[in-house]
Amino acid sequence: MEELSFEESLEQLEEIVNKLESGNVPLDDAIDEFTKAMNLVKLCNAKLNNAEEAIAKIVKDNGEIVDFNVNE
Repeated sequence: MEELSFEESLEQLEEIVNKLESGNVPLDDAIDEFTKAMNLVKLCNAKLNNAEEAIAKIVKDNGEIVDFNVNE
């Protein structure tokens, strides 16, 4: 299975939320959709964390890594 981009994952997550909010989903299907949604949330969270780590480190022209970690 091909890994989804952040945007594709977010779009699918929004579709699932809209479907579940409609209230017209049988319980078993709702549980399946909720499980899919939680997996998409994990994927989006991992992608955001990876992006944050990449942005937190900037390489200067001389190769020195500058850590811009805002959590410290």
